[in-house]
Amino acid sequence: MKVIMPQIQRAWCDQILILDGNSTDGTAEWARTQGYEVYVQKEKGLRQGYLEVWPLIKGDIVITFSPDGNSIAELIPPLIEKMREGYDMVIVSRYLPPAKSDDDSWITGFGNWLFTTAINVLHSGHLTDAMVMYRAYKTDLVRTLDLDKDASYSTPERLFHTRISWEPLLSVRALKRRLKVGEIPGDEPPRLGGKAKLQVLRWGAGYMFQVIREVFWWR
Repeated sequence: MKVIMPQIQRAWCDQILILDGNSTDGTAEWARTQGYEVYVQKEKGLRQGYLEVWPLIKGDIVITFSPDGNSIAELIPPLIEKMREGYDMVIVSRYLPPAKSDDDSWITGFGNWLFTTAINVLHSGHLTDAMVMYRAYKTDLVRTLDLDKDASYSTPERLFHTRISWEPLLSVRALKRRLKVGEIPGDEPPRLGGKAKLQVLRWGAGYMFQVIREVFWWR
């Protein structure tokens, strides 16, 4: 946070909102001393944090950004400019040339390729990165695409004993709705701090369940 957040110019956007997952390393306290608006989530899980904080978002477009070093701050202005071309969502793709991911292992690299390919084939897309958090989209897509409904996640979470986020489902349903979705290339540098908390098998199974079920289920 101390390295990445000063790279974000406050003039780029109307609101910077820090979602803190009950950290114990002083993150929330430091953010408040820097004048940032901070919300500490009550329930575990990234999607649960999104849902809690969403009513506090003031703008009609949101950028989800990770301050662990994986997201490059200087890509925020071109991301905003791309949205101004009339897109409903713009993804900062780690795999759209000339971008690359320096944080991928062979497992996560293959997994991202597999899921993006499945989403494109099953839902008529042309995405290069369907999974990444770093993207801009219209705030009301959460309601329009039923991303705020527990029914969209309850079955895979129950089957695989995990909690999943909404980025893959957001990609799928945006394609199903024939929304205007674009991408810009953006490198993914190595993580600066903290450890990745990936549940590769459980999340992978849950997300693939969603991707396949969406062929028949949500309209």
